[in-house]
Amino acid sequence: MTYTITTTLDASFEDALTDLTNALEAEGFGILSDIDVQSTFQQKLDVEMDQYRILGACNPPLAHEGISAETELGALLPCNVVVYESADGEVVVSAVDPEQLLEIPENPALDEIAEEVKGRLERAFEELAA
Repeated sequence: MTYTITTTLDASFEDALTDLTNALEAEGFGILSDIDVQSTFQQKLDVEMDQYRILGACNPPLAHEGISAETELGALLPCNVVVYESADGEVVVSAVDPEQLLEIPENPALDEIAEEVKGRLERAFEELAA
């Protein structure tokens, strides 16, 4: 079982970030946060690592619908999308699979929302890989 949606790109890291942001935007997501893990680890731990960013993506209408259905859902938002350099120099883009994350038997109302979010993320990732 996999818990992420992932694609590998033949692009520069910066181009991948720009293309990802645009692809997510086309699916209704905005970027609420951008965590530069490489820089943070260097500053806080004096540890070298390849480029690694965590983007906090949010689709406000879907987030509102989800929080309305399950108040505690906010603990799982925004949708984190990671972009990193693999050992062989490729750029990997990965996000948690919302259908796996939101599998909450007590609240089946979230199933449809998770399916919609997953579809949007998959379309954005397909656009990146095109």
